[in-house]
Amino acid sequence: MTEAARREPGTPCWVSLMVRGLDATKDFYGELFGWEFQPGPPQLGPYVRALLDGREVAGIGRLPTDRGLPGAWTAYLASDDADRTAESVRCGGGTVAVGPLDAGDAGRLVICSDPSGAVFGVWQAAAFPGTAPVAEGTPGAPVWNELLTHESESVVKFYRTVFGHEPEPAAPAGQDRVALLVGGRPVASVRGVGTDLPRDRGAHWMTWFEVADPDAAARRVEELGGRVLRAPRDGAEGRTATVADPEGAVFTIVRSAGR
Repeated sequence: MTEAARREPGTPCWVSLMVRGLDATKDFYGELFGWEFQPGPPQLGPYVRALLDGREVAGIGRLPTDRGLPGAWTAYLASDDADRTAESVRCGGGTVAVGPLDAGDAGRLVICSDPSGAVFGVWQAAAFPGTAPVAEGTPGAPVWNELLTHESESVVKFYRTVFGHEPEPAAPAGQDRVALLVGGRPVASVRGVGTDLPRDRGAHWMTWFEVADPDAAARRVEELGGRVLRAPRDGAEGRTATVADPEGAVFTIVRSAGR
């Protein structure tokens, strides 16, 4: 098995989903992406890690029964010092909702929101560095994370201050999309969508998962009890569709350009 390497600060290193029905959610993603599952750190409560070809690619946990929170995918950004990053989040106008706290010997985590209200995680790796590498274009693997917000400028300043991201325009003139670079390499993006931002979700991070056939995968989502929110279409990144699982957690499926 190829082990994951420790990521540079600011690089997305893990994605996790909290749900009410853990078993049903495992069935959904297992059927859609071919994931298998193994128990995660007991300190996180009922929690499993999703495996693709034996490599850990995502986590799914159970929400506390007393919380009526909607399910949502959360992207975690790497940090060398979760406590210091949490303080930077507060100073930058964001909010720290959970932590910093230890996840056993796996690492240390924080759950935050940026000034636009988008929720994200911070992960200081110890024994567990995060998502294991898989072959490029492998169906079922997380391949990108994008922040959808009203406008990019102010929130990009926040991530640059907290994580040191270097911004770079990532769309033709007239479109509000910025790539976030770490060490000169794009690791995520921020897209300002103005009034097209869904009112029921507000600003949010979106995880993209590779699929072999977005049209067939979108149909399968519906067969498994999920919904197609935006039908498959071609774009610069490839052929994409926006879908939701049976509990309403939204994600993007993509056949990346060049495949």
